[in-house]
Amino acid sequence: MIVVLRPDATQAQVDHILEKASQLGLKPHISRGVQKTIIGFIGPEDVLRVTPLDIFPGVEQVIPVLSPYKLVSREFKSENSIINLSGDIQLGAQRIIVMAGPCSIESYDRLRSIAQQVKSAGATVLRGGAFKPRTSPYDFQGLGEEGLKYMKAIGEEFGLLTITEVMDPRDVELVSRYVDILQIGARNMQNYTLLNEVGQSSKVVMLKRGLSATIKEWLMSAEYILSNGNFNVMLCERGIRTYETATRNTLDINAVGVVKEKSHLPVIVDPSHSTGRWGLVRPAARASVAAGCDGLIVEVHDAPEEAYSDGSQSLLPENFEGLMAEVRTIATAIGREV
Repeated sequence: MIVVLRPDATQAQVDHILEKASQLGLKPHISRGVQKTIIGFIGPEDVLRVTPLDIFPGVEQVIPVLSPYKLVSREFKSENSIINLSGDIQLGAQRIIVMAGPCSIESYDRLRSIAQQVKSAGATVLRGGAFKPRTSPYDFQGLGEEGLKYMKAIGEEFGLLTITEVMDPRDVELVSRYVDILQIGARNMQNYTLLNEVGQSSKVVMLKRGLSATIKEWLMSAEYILSNGNFNVMLCERGIRTYETATRNTLDINAVGVVKEKSHLPVIVDPSHSTGRWGLVRPAARASVAAGCDGLIVEVHDAPEEAYSDGSQSLLPENFEGLMAEVRTIATAIGREV
């Protein structure tokens, strides 16, 4: 249920509503917009139905939320959420944010070389996996904390924000010490223990869509994070599993528009995992920007044939430069920038 406050509602009136809600066992979440302040209440449906919240001083309107994902929905917040990543770098605003780097952190020197090149091409965030979930237990699993230290040092050197995947609730505190953005991978989209843990963190979270997840299931997973108090969440479309075998996954370009219609959260696209083929990454990125995404996350490697993972979908730095030039043109055409 959503309570819309009057423009002249006093803090004392707000506190009174929150106190009463607490007594009823309801969990409030306040969203302060440009024109309206609203309070979303999460709790037992029977309490929400019978409690006359509209009679409280300072209340303008009470609106039931019909979506199963309450806090994620446009009903809760009609304006687009904008995440302040750092300084003047905002995700969900006019500028499209590009994240780039290798699939796996392989060594300090290699990560530094790639970081320097993606920074020069216009990337804002350095990506790289320190903990790698692999289909085979015999494949490279990542450098762990050593890789995180490399990422932190190199990100600071080049003025890049950093993102890496966290796989285990027990690692959230560790990973948070080193990087700016926590990534929840596709295989962990419905790892509710992990979602609850990052929901209690103050870090920005990128939630990837599961391999076969519906949009509703994806948004419900985001709801777990928001319901724990962390509203700094971005959604990442990374391709879904279909009957098609020509590509690694199928990029659901429709998802960008559908999610933006249903939710206020920023949406980014991963054209690398969506296609699995480096030659398709650039057209997939162009389509994603044209569809209205708020960011891209792209795999870049300076020697893909030597990559420990996902070399076939990694762009050479010069191809990444070409991608950046193309998406800048498209962004300008739709009134945005990269």
